Amino acid sequence: MSAEEGQFPQNTARGERYDHAEVEPKWQRYWEDNGTFAARRTAGRPKRYLLDMFPYPSGAGLHVGHPEGYTATDIVARFERMRGVDVLHPMGWDAFGLPAEQYAIQTGTHPAKTTNENIGTFRRQLKSLGFSYDWSRELATTDDAYVRWTQWIFLLLFERKLAYQDEIPVNWCPALGTVLANEEVIDGKSERGGHPVVRTPLRQWMLRITAYADRLLEDLAELDWPEGTVTMQREWIGRSEGAEIDFGIEGSDEKISVFTTRPDTLFGVTFMVLAPEHPLVAKLTTADRRADVDAYVKAAASKSDRDRLTHAKTKTGVPIGGHCIHPLTGAKIPVWIGDYVIGSYGTGAVMGVPGHDERDFEFAKQYKVPIVEVVSPTKSPVGELSAAFVDDGFSVNSGDFSGLTTPDCKRAIVEKLEGANNGKKRTSYKLRDWVFSRQRYWGEPIPIYFPVELPEGGNPQQGAKAVIRFDQPIAVEASELPIRLPNLADYRPGDDPAGPLARALDWRFFQKDGKWYARETNTMPQWAGSCWYYLRFLDPKNDKEAWSKEAYDAWMPVDLYVGGGEHAVLHLLYARFWHKVLWDRGFVKDKEPFKKLVHQGMILGTSFRYFENAAGAVLPGDTAVVDENPSHTAPIPWEAPVFSAANGEPLKVCWAKEAEVELRDGAAFHRANGVKVILVADKMSKSRGNVVNPDDIVRDHGADALRMYEMFMGPLEAVKPWQSSQIQGVVRFRDRVWATCTRPLVDSIDDETKRLLHKTVQKVEKAYETLSFNTAISTLMIFTNHLAGLKEIPREAAEKLVLMVSPLAPHIGEELWSRLGHKTSLAYEPWPKFDPALTIDDVIEMPVQVNGKVRGHVTLSRTATQDDAVKTALAVESVKPFTDGKTIKKVVFVAGRILNLVVG
Repeated sequence: MSAEEGQFPQNTARGERYDHAEVEPKWQRYWEDNGTFAARRTAGRPKRYLLDMFPYPSGAGLHVGHPEGYTATDIVARFERMRGVDVLHPMGWDAFGLPAEQYAIQTGTHPAKTTNENIGTFRRQLKSLGFSYDWSRELATTDDAYVRWTQWIFLLLFERKLAYQDEIPVNWCPALGTVLANEEVIDGKSERGGHPVVRTPLRQWMLRITAYADRLLEDLAELDWPEGTVTMQREWIGRSEGAEIDFGIEGSDEKISVFTTRPDTLFGVTFMVLAPEHPLVAKLTTADRRADVDAYVKAAASKSDRDRLTHAKTKTGVPIGGHCIHPLTGAKIPVWIGDYVIGSYGTGAVMGVPGHDERDFEFAKQYKVPIVEVVSPTKSPVGELSAAFVDDGFSVNSGDFSGLTTPDCKRAIVEKLEGANNGKKRTSYKLRDWVFSRQRYWGEPIPIYFPVELPEGGNPQQGAKAVIRFDQPIAVEASELPIRLPNLADYRPGDDPAGPLARALDWRFFQKDGKWYARETNTMPQWAGSCWYYLRFLDPKNDKEAWSKEAYDAWMPVDLYVGGGEHAVLHLLYARFWHKVLWDRGFVKDKEPFKKLVHQGMILGTSFRYFENAAGAVLPGDTAVVDENPSHTAPIPWEAPVFSAANGEPLKVCWAKEAEVELRDGAAFHRANGVKVILVADKMSKSRGNVVNPDDIVRDHGADALRMYEMFMGPLEAVKPWQSSQIQGVVRFRDRVWATCTRPLVDSIDDETKRLLHKTVQKVEKAYETLSFNTAISTLMIFTNHLAGLKEIPREAAEKLVLMVSPLAPHIGEELWSRLGHKTSLAYEPWPKFDPALTIDDVIEMPVQVNGKVRGHVTLSRTATQDDAVKTALAVESVKPFTDGKTIKKVVFVAGRILNLVVG
C-alpha cells in the first residue's frame, strides 16, 4: 500500500516560492485519480473507523466553522495510516428534512434539485481542503438505495411493536404545515421562521424508545464520551426511584395518580396540580370556576412543552373547584391546574408539598395555600417554616410514621399504600417515546399502508370519498422497498395535517388484489437517516443487505466520532436506540456504536459593533445601552432594539466587518466613519456579516494554511473566535517549512539536532494521539526554527519534519516529499520512530526549597549526586540569604525532581 498506480506528479522547480494555488489542486487530483484513500482491510492489521457527523448540505455552503472537526479526524486518519493502521474515513450527506424543504420553497426549486446542487457545492469545498475521505463510499440519505434500508429498519421496529400510532398533543405549526419537536419551539413560535405554534391532538407515529431507557442509561458507563454529554443523556432519560400514589375522587371510581420520589412527605400534601390537558380537568371543574379554567387551558395550549418547563421556575395555576381524597388520611385536597405540569410527562399530575419543595413553597405563599411541616432535621417539628426543608431528616406530623428517618419512612409508607391498594413502588423516567412522523414532503415515506372503505365503485384516485382505516396498519413487503416520494410539483405544506403527500392521489391510493389501500402520508423526521449512516458506510454498494457481516466485523465499532455538542442528546440518543434494536435482532455485535466521542468547539465569527441614532449620527460600540425588555440581562440580544442608557433615545445596532476596521492606539476604529468599534465574537450569521467562506481562505492562503490555523487557534474542544488577520502566523510557518526543506541537504546530523528531532517526534506523536493539535503545531514550529538556523540541513531531519507536518498540511507534505526524491505518495510512509534515550535531557532544572519554600532553581547533570546538588544550591544567590550561617539539619533529595534543605 506504499505506492499507487498512475503518473506521479512532477514537482516545481527548486528554489521557487511555494505556490499553494498550483500545488494543492495537483495533489488533490492525484489522490482522486489513484484512489489513495480507499479503505481496505488487511488481515492482522489494526483498524480505525474515524467518523464525522455528516453535514446537512445547506444552500449557503460551508463556513470556516464547519471544517474544524473534519480537519481533526483527517489528521488522525493520515497519522494512523502512517502507523500501519487500516483506516475507514468516509463522508456523506444528511440531505432530508425541514431546512432543505424550506430552502426549496424559498428558491422555487424542487428539493431534489436544490439538494443535489448543495451536495455538489459541499463536495467541491471539502475536496478543496484536502480531506482524505474514501469518496467511493459517499452516500446521501436521499438516495433510493439508502432510503430502502432506512425503511427496512422502520419495518424491524414495527414488527417488534416499537413503532406504533397514537393520538397525542403536538406542536402544530400551520405556516410550516408540520409538527415540531419541543426543541424547535421557542416562546410559542417555530425556531425556524418565528411562526405561531399551537398545541393540538394529532395522529402520530411513535417509536417506543422508553422500552430501552434502562439500557440507554446503564451502557453510558462503557463509553469514552465527554462527561457533559453523558450527564445530558443521563438527565434526559431521567430515571428516578419512588412511588406511584393514587388519590381518590369523591363519588367516583376514578383516581388521580402521581409519581413522587418522596413518599415520606405524603402527609404534607395540601394541594394537587393537574396538567391543563389532564382528562379529569373537565370532570372536576365546578361551575363557578369554569370560565377561569377554560381561559387558562386555552393559554396553555399555545405554549410548547419546552416553554412550559423552561418557565416553570415561576409556577402559575388556578383552582378548579374539585377535590381529591388523601389515600391515608381521607382528607379533601383541593385540585388546581398549572401549565408547569405536562400531560405527557409521568402521570400528568403533581402532589403539592409546600413544606418540602422550594417551588411548591413559593406557590403556596403566592396563592395562600396551607404549608404543613412533615420532615424535620430533628425528631421535633420546627414550627412555622420560613423556607422549604428539602433534605432528609425525621418524619413529623405524619401519624404512626412520625419519628422515622426519611429512608425508613419511604419504605413504610409505600408498604402501607401497597397494602391498601392505593400505591406501589415505581421507577419513573423523564424520557418519552419519540414522535417520529412529520407532515412534510421532503422525508422518507413511512412504509405502511391502510385498508380503505369506499362507496360502491368509488375510485379514490379520482376523488371518491375514502374512509382510511388507520387502526389497521399494514407493513410494506421488504421486497417492495424503497417506497419513493412522488414527484410533486406543489410540495408546499398546507393546513391539512395529512401533509402534502395526501394531495398526490395517484401515489397515495393503490389497488392490490382488487382492493383499495392508502399509503401513509406522513414522512420520517430528518433524524431517521442519521441514526444508522455509520453502518451503511461499511458496505454502501451492497444491494442485497444494508451491510454485510464481513463488512461489520472488519470495521465496527466507530473508534472516533467527532461532531458538535448540539447533538449531545437527540441524534446521539436516537442512534444508540436504533443500534440496540439492531443488536437485539442480531444485525450488530456491539452494544454501542461509538466508542470515543469528541465535540469540537464552535468557531465564532467576529464582527465589530457600533451604534447609530435616528439622526444618523454614529456612536461608539461601547456606548452604554439598555434593552426595552427588563427581563433581558447581559448579554443583551443585540439584534433587538436598544436604547441609550444616558438619554433613552432608540439606537440602531450596526456591524462592521474585520476588513472595515483599523487598529489605532490599542483600539479599533471604523475605517470609513472613524467611530470606535467593539469586537464581538458570536455564532456566525449573515445578519452580522461575520460569516467567513473557506473558499476565500483557500484562494488567498491555501487549504493547508486554513487547516493549520483552525487547529492552532486553541484546544479542539474549546470555543474560539475567528480572526482572518491571525492566519498569517501559520502561513509564515508553512513557508518556513518550505524554505527549510528546499535548501541543499546533507547526510550528517549533529547531536543537538538529533536530540531535538527525537524529542519532536515523541511530542508530535503524543499530540496527535491525544488530539492536541495546537501542541503539535507549536512543537513543529520550534523544530523548524531550529533547522532554519542551521548552516546545513540534515536530510534525516528534513524528511522526518515533512512526514510529521503532512497530517496537518498534506499538500505541502506531498510536494516536499516528491522534491526530496521520493516517487510514491507519503500517505502510507512509516511514521518516524524516536529513541527514548535521545528524548531525555542530559541536564535538568530543579527547584531548590528551604524549609519547604522554593527559594531558587539549579541546573544539574541528570546523574548529579545529592552532594553535588547541595553544593550547587548553596551557591545560588537567591538561596544564600536563607542558608548562610545556618545548619543544614536534613536534606530531601529526589534526583531530577526536588531538593529541600531543612535548616535551623
